[in-house]
Amino acid sequence: MKRILLFLIGLGLFVSSCSILEPNTEGVIKGNGLVTLKFVQVNDVYEIAPLNGGEYGGMARVAHIRDSIKKQFPNTYLFMAGDFLNPSLLGTLKVDGERLNGKQMVDVMNAMDFDLVTFGNHELDLSEEDLQKRLDESTFKWTSANVRHVTEEGIEPFSTKLEFTKVPISDFATFKAVDPNGNEMKFGVVSVTLPSNPKEYVYYGDIYKEAFRAYKLASEKTDLVFGLTHVSIEEDRELARLMQSIPLIMGGHEHNAMLVNVGKTTIAKADANAKSVYVHTILFNPKTKYYNLHSQLVFVDEKTPSNAKVERIVSKWNDMLDEKLKEVVDNPNEVIYNPAIPLDGTDSASRSIQTNLGEIITKSMAFSYQNKVDAAIVNGGSIRVDDMLSGPITPKDVFRVLPFGGSVLKVDLKGNLLKEILDYGQEKKGTGAYLQRDNVSEAANGDWLIQGKPISEKKTYTIAISDFLLKGLDIPFLTPENKDIVKIYTPKETETAADIRKAIIFYLNSLKK
Repeated sequence: MKRILLFLIGLGLFVSSCSILEPNTEGVIKGNGLVTLKFVQVNDVYEIAPLNGGEYGGMARVAHIRDSIKKQFPNTYLFMAGDFLNPSLLGTLKVDGERLNGKQMVDVMNAMDFDLVTFGNHELDLSEEDLQKRLDESTFKWTSANVRHVTEEGIEPFSTKLEFTKVPISDFATFKAVDPNGNEMKFGVVSVTLPSNPKEYVYYGDIYKEAFRAYKLASEKTDLVFGLTHVSIEEDRELARLMQSIPLIMGGHEHNAMLVNVGKTTIAKADANAKSVYVHTILFNPKTKYYNLHSQLVFVDEKTPSNAKVERIVSKWNDMLDEKLKEVVDNPNEVIYNPAIPLDGTDSASRSIQTNLGEIITKSMAFSYQNKVDAAIVNGGSIRVDDMLSGPITPKDVFRVLPFGGSVLKVDLKGNLLKEILDYGQEKKGTGAYLQRDNVSEAANGDWLIQGKPISEKKTYTIAISDFLLKGLDIPFLTPENKDIVKIYTPKETETAADIRKAIIFYLNSLKK
């Protein structure tokens, strides 16, 4: 608590050390009539509870930080820059026969009184029906200038449904702030999302065109306009060059904290899963229209207190998760592995390069058959954690990585089909069909090698394959009906290979012996 209070005092007295983004503002800062805004920014938060045994993160802690600041500065706002409904282990649980799909996150965020959110690409992982349910459950505002709903009537804004009507999600949001002396100002927030997740029910407008359109409209109605985006840092840079007078873009999508200046614009992104939050302080003079911006990264760790109300809601969902996990493993929170370096489970890596996490998963698949297979493969899209795993690894972490589970099949197939599978996975680099592999490598001339030897097209190989891959969804020709599949072994429920997650836990535990 003492650290939080000292931090708040420091924010209140930051003027001497902050950078001034408008000319000749020193006199304004020392004068009266300044309206103080505080923005608490999070982005890419998939887990409601602290991670790594409570080491970092936790939405109840974020709520405490915001509440502590708001006690001193009433014009304090909590923003989410996309990616929060999916993916998560909790989201895969079924309650009353229906997967949660982010219901737990909306429940927590409602209790936290979020002021505004925008779509991340992972919000659009959900089905049209499930996304609409989450929108309708939200008591906080949504905004987007470029994400639209494709309906039978045409392309229109997404909406939230009330009892007798529906409210369209606006292109931009506006807020009014008043200081203790009655000075007031209005500010706007514009949002766009990168079109990386195509869905039939979603239309993406051009991020630059739509952001600038919303920015111009918001500028006509407010004193200042800020950004709340879920795009790449390169796209944020371009948005800053396009909207040269925007003081701040609160961004998401990248998972590591960064503070980038482009002209007069600051681009800020916090660490994923609330390892940190950005606190932005804006001093604004309504008469001169001069402003001053200061941004500070605040780490969220075990020393950060929790909001009791939010913690109770988080505990409710977490208890439900632990009960479900105990149906599969005895102790979901037992430490089973300590990686020397963080395990890369991010989407971008899992779908484009061989990762250390992908290596562990595929080695576990082979190990589940006592390594009596020639190789193992799994589609990168099965890895759903979209995060770096550092510190002690528990079974719960393994379930976070592969929340949908599935079995490990032992498949005998011809070498020509194996080459075709590997070629297809390589061609689909950047998508979920990219393959994480064990005992498979690529020669300098592009030939595929199994245990260091070129694949013979006529030879039959035994490969450990995730059951999802054999459904033909990521690799269309990889189905049980393929004539070059010789034999398929499906493990019994009592075998380790019956659940890929149990196979990983079994393998990691074996490394301790």
